[in-house]
Amino acid sequence: MLKVVVIDDEPLALEVLAGYLKRIDNVHSVSLFTNTWEALRYLENHPTDVLLLDIEMPEMTGIEFLKELPDPPFTIFTTAYRNYAFEGYELGVIDFLLKPVSFNRFKQAIEKITEFLTLKAQNVNIEDHAAFEKTDFIFVKSGVQRIKLHFNDVTHIQGLKDYAIIYTYSGKVILKGSIKAMLDIFPQNRFIRVHKSFIVSIQKVTRLERNRIILDGHQIPIGRNFKDDLEKALEST
Repeated sequence: MLKVVVIDDEPLALEVLAGYLKRIDNVHSVSLFTNTWEALRYLENHPTDVLLLDIEMPEMTGIEFLKELPDPPFTIFTTAYRNYAFEGYELGVIDFLLKPVSFNRFKQAIEKITEFLTLKAQNVNIEDHAAFEKTDFIFVKSGVQRIKLHFNDVTHIQGLKDYAIIYTYSGKVILKGSIKAMLDIFPQNRFIRVHKSFIVSIQKVTRLERNRIILDGHQIPIGRNFKDDLEKALEST
């Protein structure tokens, strides 16, 4: 059951999101704020699972607000401005909703967080990968199960807090570990880091658009410091 905080300086926007949250079954409580300083004090003393955060606000922008939190909840940006999407990835934002937000798109964002928490609870770990260095797969352990994860099925990997979300054609696997740790596991001749929070399968890249990759229906940002290495890797494939 999710504890949700919503921050927006527009009362009407708060009302819309609060109405949406009432229609979500696994929401336990909702706290609404138009004042960022009041919200900051609240979050310091109340455990929160999800933060719905506007960006353009008078006292403090959503980006500034998020930087004030030492351990922010799973955060979804809600804004009327498209140009903040990739900055959100730098801050570990899990989704980005463009106003006016439809209920279906809103529900999808909440489901993404619910799915992450569910997968996280399965406590999946990588077995000793040194034994599989010359193979096309690794084994991950979930409880008493051993799951064979083929490198060829992996499209990309996203770092989120202290976890890595591995996207495959058959679903997602969430592992404890940083995005940097994933570079030591996935073969570097097949996978490349393209952003602070993303690794992609080089062969799965289908299109580049300025500062992003289109890959299996996902839009993945390209970090400035990683662009040259990505272009070289694509040229050599």
